[in-house]
Amino acid sequence: MKASAIANSNIALVKYWGKRDKRLFLPYNGSISMTLDGLYTHTTVEFDSRYGKDTFTLNGKEVMQGDELEEVVNHLNLIREMAKINQKARVVSKNNFPTAAGLASSASGLAALSMAGAKAAGLNLSKKELSILARRGSGSASRSIEGGFVEWLRGEKTDGTDSYATQIAPQDHWDFRIITVITSGKEKKIKSRAGMAQTVATSAYYKDWLATVEEDLKKVREGILKKDFKLVGETAEYNCLKMHATMMTTRPPIIYWNPTTMDIIHSVLEWRDNGLGAYFTIDAGPQVKIMCMEKDMNEIKQRLKEIKNIQDVIVCRPGEGARLVDKHLF
Repeated sequence: MKASAIANSNIALVKYWGKRDKRLFLPYNGSISMTLDGLYTHTTVEFDSRYGKDTFTLNGKEVMQGDELEEVVNHLNLIREMAKINQKARVVSKNNFPTAAGLASSASGLAALSMAGAKAAGLNLSKKELSILARRGSGSASRSIEGGFVEWLRGEKTDGTDSYATQIAPQDHWDFRIITVITSGKEKKIKSRAGMAQTVATSAYYKDWLATVEEDLKKVREGILKKDFKLVGETAEYNCLKMHATMMTTRPPIIYWNPTTMDIIHSVLEWRDNGLGAYFTIDAGPQVKIMCMEKDMNEIKQRLKEIKNIQDVIVCRPGEGARLVDKHLF
């Protein structure tokens, strides 16, 4: 009862921020993302009666306690309930990028855990069912089951059966690129889950954010299908700024950006004023993702070299969906 899966991270072009149901991880609004080819989690899961408890090893280190272990065990419990089994599991996982630093490691992590765990437990789930299962561990993980450009449907039902991710366009749809700029490898002080709850509860602007998201979804969906880079870039950048405005007006305020984040934001705005096709988006963290077309990619990478304190630059093309692999981590 062992299986392994790889799932790629994703970057939201229209953000998800806030849950209407914390138990089922149902969002207040839908979201649209691009699955990234360069950033992934590889996970192996084995259920066996010889294990006396669930164990979780991340990036070579066993997680003995805390929220991460609890998340994994809770997810394994969901899978056991679905498969009607009771064996404990060993889970070994590794990311090829910083964990909990604003690069959607929970998205790729829970998507990989869902796919490997379901297979190891003997379940034969459809993509829709896997997306719903992944959502129960991390909302954004629902989007990492699919490749290319993906929309997570808000859904209306209270049981969550209509809240899952579906593909808008495949990974080879167009030459849209995201340049991920790492400004810090540190784990963020406020995890997304806590930040969302705090924002929904205390930001005076949260209701205004919600009131405008449907229009953003419509524009980005249309922009992707029509390959309209300007429409996608403008809308995604504005959506990002609106989301961070709700965080900054939370009590106490949540500000993920660092000085390098700000330097990159100002640079992108200046480059665009001078005719270079570039827009930025930022998730709950300090890393900046620059949206561009492939023809402008090398020019942007060259200009980034002039900005101080950038730790790494990763060029991401649209990536494939989560998949089972033969290579096990133990």
